[in-house]
Amino acid sequence: MIIALLQVVDRTRAAEHLEAHQAWLSEGVASGHVLLVGNLSEGRGGALLLHGLDSAEARSMLDTDPFVAHGVVDLEIHEISPHTTDPRLAFLAA
Repeated sequence: MIIALLQVVDRTRAAEHLEAHQAWLSEGVASGHVLLVGNLSEGRGGALLLHGLDSAEARSMLDTDPFVAHGVVDLEIHEISPHTTDPRLAFLAA
């Protein structure tokens, strides 16, 4: 499982790439790899929870996000190996 943090570094370019970024997110959710999308507090950026990808695959996918590709955000990737979950999330530990 991957947690990706996207921290805004160039807010002036965000509006230009917002529609493409939102389409990219929708495609990620539809693919089953993006399980959760959320905003960081105080408008600092966003966070994604990815499943079914290793770090290299996640990096490759995330690099195609228009916000990443056009320098709107800096990307930080953290790989997590879950071992204890609520039963509803047991698939994450598999």
